[in-house]
Amino acid sequence: MSSKQITALMIILLYMAMTIVIGLVVSKRKAKQKASQSNEDFLMAGKSLGPLALAGTLFAANTGGASTTGIATNVYQYGLSASWYVIAGGIGFILVSFIAPYFRRAAASTVPQIIGTRYGKPSHIVTAFTSITALFMATGAQIIATASIINVITGLSFQTAAIVTTGVVIVYTMIGGFASVAAANMMHVLFITIGMAIAMFVMAENPEVGGFSALFAKAAAIKGSQGQNMDLLSMTKIGLPTIIGYIAMYCMTFPTGQEIVQTYCSAKDGRTAKVGSVITGMLSAVYAIVPAIIGLMAYTCIDGYAAGPQKNALADATMRFAPAVVAGIILAAVVAATISSASGNMIGTATMFTNDVYRPYIMHGVHDDKKEIWVSKVVMTIVGLVGLGVALTSSNIIAVMMSCFALRSAGPFAAFICGLFCKNVTQSAGFWSILSGTAVAAYWIYGLHSPYGLSAVVPGGLVAFIVIFVVSHFQRANGVPAAPEIQLDQE
Repeated sequence: MSSKQITALMIILLYMAMTIVIGLVVSKRKAKQKASQSNEDFLMAGKSLGPLALAGTLFAANTGGASTTGIATNVYQYGLSASWYVIAGGIGFILVSFIAPYFRRAAASTVPQIIGTRYGKPSHIVTAFTSITALFMATGAQIIATASIINVITGLSFQTAAIVTTGVVIVYTMIGGFASVAAANMMHVLFITIGMAIAMFVMAENPEVGGFSALFAKAAAIKGSQGQNMDLLSMTKIGLPTIIGYIAMYCMTFPTGQEIVQTYCSAKDGRTAKVGSVITGMLSAVYAIVPAIIGLMAYTCIDGYAAGPQKNALADATMRFAPAVVAGIILAAVVAATISSASGNMIGTATMFTNDVYRPYIMHGVHDDKKEIWVSKVVMTIVGLVGLGVALTSSNIIAVMMSCFALRSAGPFAAFICGLFCKNVTQSAGFWSILSGTAVAAYWIYGLHSPYGLSAVVPGGLVAFIVIFVVSHFQRANGVPAAPEIQLDQE
């Protein structure tokens, strides 16, 4: 390896070590504060997060491989409009902030629990299964992103890099649970936002880039393989249907994504959940352009790069145009994004398994914190290993994440929202809504291959809403009682 590669690698390894140290420190502090730790403390930080810690955790959980390396890669196809993938997430957080307090007030800590309370055991089981499966896929996507960076820097095989990444994430997550992850996320946010933004400005001043004016002038003149203008500076090339689909996707996946809902439920109160969500939305929207600009540098200023999409665009541009220390910082920022997202996925899966499978169906409702913490750690390890398997058999990060979002949200979203706000829906209507929405989303992805660039959550979600209202209407007309309402805590 060159001296630049060694320096960048040392910074990344130091960052990983700092992440684990934070987990140890927070874990020991929690142990001193409380002689015996409950499973809620381990998995939900005792529902004590303030607005800034909540915002940092939400941002870090949502800003992963797709929001960094994925955007840089997609600049080839969509130009700067690739940044809409994250801008839409920011809009989604702001819109979801209006219902975020209800997550905190619900007497549950998982999406399947909330749905099961309203619609019964079959809906509970189906939602738990789809949600857990989706988080396996999402964990794999984050491992892909981190391993790709280590592969570029060190020359290690992707397989070896993926194994190292998986080990670090498992250890870090298991050490202290959600409280340590939330604490480390404050460091992650600083590296992701400030670190990457500073690196972007430094890279722009590299003589090969020539400043932003020269970069934009070169980008405007880039031609494709057929001599066509690639329109790399466009903010609309991605298309209105895709932008609308992204916004709809986030508005639907945030209320049904366990790693997001669990973070909302960990807020100290409903107002904190709302404020933290708005802060996250604004931060996401501003940050979105940074990885897109770095991707633009790769396709514009590296010879031969514009011949096709390059999955290592962000890492290659960083190693080419940034000084060694800055390169280490920006790549550590990506590692921060992917590790925090993977950790959130692991904790979300462990929470759902213990609350929605282990306790009700294996322990028959018996609650034992020591056993549940042990089970949670075992599940985290399994999630990491399954995610490693996904990483070793897939390569397209955004494709994996889009499928994950669609399959976990298209079906349950209508049932979830109606479960909180509609009095007259019936139990079987909720069940058939979940099944039909999921089936339509799956067919949209794997049968129709996502036509018009529209996310599968849109057609799947529309069908789910139609089914739940139509079936409820006919069943209520025939005397079927409405599903029992969810009781919300008073604040």
